[in-house]
Amino acid sequence: MTADTVLPQPFAALGLTGSEYAKIVATLGRRPTGAELALYSVMWSEHCSYKSSKVYLRQLAPTAPQSAALLAGIGHNAGVVDIGQGYAVTFKIESHNHPSYVEPHQGAATGVGGIVRDILAMGARPVAVMDALRFGPAAAPDTARVLPGVVSGISFYGNCLGLPNIGGELDFDACYAGNPLVNALCVGVMRHGDLQVAAASGPGNQVILFGSTTGPDGVGGASVLASAAFGGSAAGQAAKRPSVQVGDPFMEKLLVECCLELFAGGLVVGIQDLGAAGVACATTELAAAGTGGMRVELDAVPLRDPSLGPPEILMSESQERMMAVVEPARVDEFLAVCAKWDVRAAVIGEVTDTGRLVMTWHGEVVVDIPPGSAADGPVYQRPVSRPAGQDALVADSASALPRPVDGPALRADLLALIGSPGLADKSWVTDQYDRYVRGDTVLAMPEDGGLVRVDEATGLGIALATDGNGRYAKLDPYLGTQLALSEAYRNVAATGARPLAVTNCLNFGSPEDPAVMWQFAEAVRGLADGCAALGVPVTGGNVSFYNQTGTVAVHPTPVIGVLGVHDDVRRRLSIGFGASSASSASSAGDAELVLLGRTEAEFGGSAWAHALHGHLGGRPPAPDLAAERRLAGLLAAAAAAGLLAAAHDLSDGGLAVALAESCLRGGTGCRVRLPGDPFTALFSESAARAVVAVRPGAFADFDALRAEHGVPGETIGRTGGGDLVVEDCFAIPLAELAAAHTAALPALFG
Repeated sequence: MTADTVLPQPFAALGLTGSEYAKIVATLGRRPTGAELALYSVMWSEHCSYKSSKVYLRQLAPTAPQSAALLAGIGHNAGVVDIGQGYAVTFKIESHNHPSYVEPHQGAATGVGGIVRDILAMGARPVAVMDALRFGPAAAPDTARVLPGVVSGISFYGNCLGLPNIGGELDFDACYAGNPLVNALCVGVMRHGDLQVAAASGPGNQVILFGSTTGPDGVGGASVLASAAFGGSAAGQAAKRPSVQVGDPFMEKLLVECCLELFAGGLVVGIQDLGAAGVACATTELAAAGTGGMRVELDAVPLRDPSLGPPEILMSESQERMMAVVEPARVDEFLAVCAKWDVRAAVIGEVTDTGRLVMTWHGEVVVDIPPGSAADGPVYQRPVSRPAGQDALVADSASALPRPVDGPALRADLLALIGSPGLADKSWVTDQYDRYVRGDTVLAMPEDGGLVRVDEATGLGIALATDGNGRYAKLDPYLGTQLALSEAYRNVAATGARPLAVTNCLNFGSPEDPAVMWQFAEAVRGLADGCAALGVPVTGGNVSFYNQTGTVAVHPTPVIGVLGVHDDVRRRLSIGFGASSASSASSAGDAELVLLGRTEAEFGGSAWAHALHGHLGGRPPAPDLAAERRLAGLLAAAAAAGLLAAAHDLSDGGLAVALAESCLRGGTGCRVRLPGDPFTALFSESAARAVVAVRPGAFADFDALRAEHGVPGETIGRTGGGDLVVEDCFAIPLAELAAAHTAALPALFG
């Protein structure tokens, strides 16, 4: 192996620091080759190595509640949990933020493709996707460029794959201008025995690269694009376009079916998807997790561009590729399955027991490293400092904001709130997604959570929700993260499911900023403590740093995904007042509405303060994790007993928005009498609350169940009629409510 000893090496342009370059030299005992430098640059990037977050993420595993359901957790491609009846489910959420700003359609599309392959690599059939999206001001010109492109990318890739999009989030805030958040989740289903491992074990076993050919797209995506802050110029973002991958969902569909047949035939010893860092990551991680050695012939990699050399081949993030470890005697069978699905495959190497990852290029050794040195990466304890303006932010309470003083003013605020972009009807987006393909979707947007049937005979299903609130986390990242966890947990419970496990996507600014690292450390601590209190383990996730333009970071935005098990999806709960209760109410009256939980005057970071006053300050609502757990238990038990006609969690916009959404979803109005101060009752965002419609004749049984679970509750009214009526305050016809709710996004985006 030869290495140029004269020309300087461009380690800084590849995202490496001087000290990291020196560590590579010390590790190898020599100057690295160009291919080795490329490999280390992507493997040691923030995106791949988690070098700034490892010291905090380590607390998630030891503090996680012990769960017999957890089959694979942190450290795998995705978490896997047992949901009963011999089924296991794997799910994960990841970011594709910077690519989606630079090239919205392809950036978002390949974000979907990448997370689908993570699920596939665990041995599962992908069955549904979700997305959590955040953009700058809805009326900003650049949002009009980015949002439609992101939505078209998600819908194009998911629809072509035949995966239902069952939910997610869409929000707007000035902090995301120039750096949108595009977080994609996928869930897959398998039998227990289908679980695959990402390890290259067994010397002599063959290494096969299969799927799309390798091209120049995505070179440097992990290091140059994902692990650095954006500059301030549009020209600078345009220059990053070659780092954005290009997706082909039709090839991915073939790859999915091909992999599942390979798994069913027992033809795979180890499997890894190719995502960030491409061949560099797949070979390094497979070797490091297995017997420790691998030999690879880079000139055997099928290329789309014959001009590519070893560094580009290693760094390319061309999509729709997988790498498998296969026993020599079964290679022909493996290749035959690939040929059946028209998936290109090539043997590019073999597993060794040398403890070295060796790569050649036309017979010349261009990489010879201990794989663990690249797979593990550096660990940094970054400086941490509470932001200088944090105390002033918290002191700026929402209590000083002008509040509506009478019924007409309350009415006006509700109409303005449900017509604001963040709370408006999302049909403009969700109608572009196929929510019902595969025929197993039970609930989808705008329900509290997505619900998918797993077993047709028994009704077993899984519920999923993602939630995040950058405003809450900006005010207090510890409490804000627990509030995001609480809301996702509550949304799953509101479908009638039992929350079981957690995934996360932690979106933050630059880790080189001590204030950002304080936010991150507090958020992870909040997540660890919150999961321990709720009894749900974190199964895995993603950290996305450098979400900022210049020196201005986005709000700390931990997005939390919660998965729950529904024993019988035929007993699911919808948010809608109406059809489900109307049939049984014809002779016994309308459903009684019960407000569950305790309401305090909590408006810090609220949707009311944000949307109507452009205000952010004060303290966020206080999480009550014990109350969340009791509420979830009550909702699951009430759903199983068939006592409820509808259930809706209270979160953004409080009771006012929840009632409006439930009326519109079911096409039936309601009449309520508010306890205490009408403004607080309508717009407070106190946690651990839900409003439920109790089926006629079931109130006594529900009230007894509520008392048994220790959940406070108050009857506030009944469903029925064609108006949303708050007695002694206002009435709004559903047609007027719908007009305000549905107008915002079409007016902005067509």
